Amino acid sequence: MVVALTEEILEAADCLLDHDVVRGNPTMTEFRRCVRYHHAMWRQARGYPIGTHRVRPGTPPRAIGSQLDLEFALASGATFVTTKALDAARARASVVEAHQKLNRRSFWADLLSSEALAVNLFGDLAADIERADRAVHTWWPTTPGKVTEVHFVHSPGRFDPSYSNSLRSFDAMFVLELPDGTNGALAIDVKYREVTERRGVKPTHMPRFSDIHDRSGVFAPGALDVLNPSRVSMIWLEHLLLLSMLQHDSGRWTWGRYVIVHPDANTDIAHAADEYRTLLNDDATFHTSTIDDLLAVKALTVRTTAALRGRYLPRTPKRSGTQAHSDRALR
Repeated sequence: MVVALTEEILEAADCLLDHDVVRGNPTMTEFRRCVRYHHAMWRQARGYPIGTHRVRPGTPPRAIGSQLDLEFALASGATFVTTKALDAARARASVVEAHQKLNRRSFWADLLSSEALAVNLFGDLAADIERADRAVHTWWPTTPGKVTEVHFVHSPGRFDPSYSNSLRSFDAMFVLELPDGTNGALAIDVKYREVTERRGVKPTHMPRFSDIHDRSGVFAPGALDVLNPSRVSMIWLEHLLLLSMLQHDSGRWTWGRYVIVHPDANTDIAHAADEYRTLLNDDATFHTSTIDDLLAVKALTVRTTAALRGRYLPRTPKRSGTQAHSDRALR
């Protein structure tokens, strides 16, 4: 039985936040509230201490049901669903990439973190490269070569003008060894409960982005005028990072694909990806997959698959009456 989430239930679970409201999109509001509440119940069922977070600048932190106490999270690694995922998280946290922006609180204590989800989803594979290779070719059969490395929260070069000269990074990246001795990159962007926002690019960054865009040959005529600003601009910037690798003077990267991974219930991301695809005249370097589909095949162990389903794919409850269409500002 799925509980209908009233505002009273959400409030009692420290899950009633205006941040979850998506104006004009009650379906996404329901999804975002559902996964926050689900994770609060997941935390409570295990007796994990609640954490706090500042929901607005200038306001004191408040208890959030989907947050772990930071010190507990750091000591226990409780947000990670397998020992190997926790090992991968600790290995990533021990490395500091140039100009990286890895938010420690979010990565370890926010149960809704997409960066942590990427580690949970692919962490077992980082410890077993042969399984990683089988999984990648099960999920994305046209991927060439053989997996040799798995990276998390990774960029080949932040603020590096030989790449895209930006701070963008991939939540996960599989490095491939190709038959000719060069490398391929399967770059993953995980979007769990995120929604798109209309955003623009700083004018000082546009010359480099435009150069990558034009040289790639993958965009439809006039796409650049549509992309900046747009609700898919962040997708574009991460795709550009992948494309910049394929254009790099080193010649190291000769195959690449940028993949957005999201829950089937996140319809906002699905629609944004469809919108973005209309701006491409060649989509060989762009792909989308749902978490639901990845878990539907036997690429991961039964135990890990069950843990991921139970943690990240709850059934979305429906609210009745006018509440289902209310997107008023909450406290």
